[in-house]
Amino acid sequence: MTLPPLPPDAPKTALAGKKMFTVNLQQIPLLNGLSPQTLAQVGRAMIFRPYGKGAYVLHKGSEGEFLFFLLTGRLQVIDLTDDNREVGLSFLSPGDFTGELSIIDSLPRSASVVATEPSLLALLPRREAQALMYTQPLIAERILKRTVAMIRQTSSYRAILGINNAFQRFYALIFQMARPGPGGLVVIEILPTQQEIAATINVSRETVSRALRVLLEKGIVEKDLRRLIVRNPEALRHIAAASPNA
Repeated sequence: MTLPPLPPDAPKTALAGKKMFTVNLQQIPLLNGLSPQTLAQVGRAMIFRPYGKGAYVLHKGSEGEFLFFLLTGRLQVIDLTDDNREVGLSFLSPGDFTGELSIIDSLPRSASVVATEPSLLALLPRREAQALMYTQPLIAERILKRTVAMIRQTSSYRAILGINNAFQRFYALIFQMARPGPGGLVVIEILPTQQEIAATINVSRETVSRALRVLLEKGIVEKDLRRLIVRNPEALRHIAAASPNA
């Protein structure tokens, strides 16, 4: 079923900013497989909202009023250290959702989310989001699996942050982010910016630039626009485990 972005009672196509969008709710992974009747109810309750690059989608400590679905663009989940430095926790790509923890326990947001590029989101109000979680076993299972994956990812990031050597932290992050791709390649499909990586592993952007240059010069990785191809995964694993001092 095709439903529009703006507002819940708008016609099947509508404007979000200066662009017209049509949204197929079946293409949102969390909602895929729900009945047409349930999707229609969800679509009527949704609010569609564009965010510019650098705009905060939600702030840590705010009330959890909505479940957010990323339709286009890219988001980063961030937190603050004790000395008020931003630390990146994870990235969200189209099809991902966020804000589920506050929907479940009604506590304030545990982190902030910022748009790293122009993004379009669908916001589902708390009441409708809770109804989905409590009445649709498929939704509950998917959210539970997502929560477990986030816990594992956070644990991995904490382990990386515990590495003393700055270059080694970068290599470990790249090794963790790389995934098997088409044609047997190991890739990072959308490589975060150097500033985003720096925030994730708590180093300077210059350190990220230098560490990446080492990998490029050794032929371990190759850049292809925004994609990073890992030409030698075993060498990357080795250098991530034991790199020279930076």
